[in-house]
Amino acid sequence: MTTSLDGNAAAGPLSAFFAVDLTAALGQCDGCGQMGPLAETRVYVQAPGVVVRCRGCDGVLLRVVEAPGRAWLDMRGLRVLQVRSAAEL
Repeated sequence: MTTSLDGNAAAGPLSAFFAVDLTAALGQCDGCGQMGPLAETRVYVQAPGVVVRCRGCDGVLLRVVEAPGRAWLDMRGLRVLQVRSAAEL
């Protein structure tokens, strides 16, 4: 059985792509339409990378894979990602 962590576990790998902490960002699942903070998703770190899944339908929201000197981000499972603007921070 694979154990998942909460969405906060993805904060480190996602910092390679975004200057803001995405755990408070709202994401909408492209599969079931559920909207919520990324901190409330299920995160699996046993794969070759980080896999973030929807709590509603278990669909893959995003994947992050890091290697020396580069990183890959696949966000095709997110319909939308809403972050607070710099003026709001």
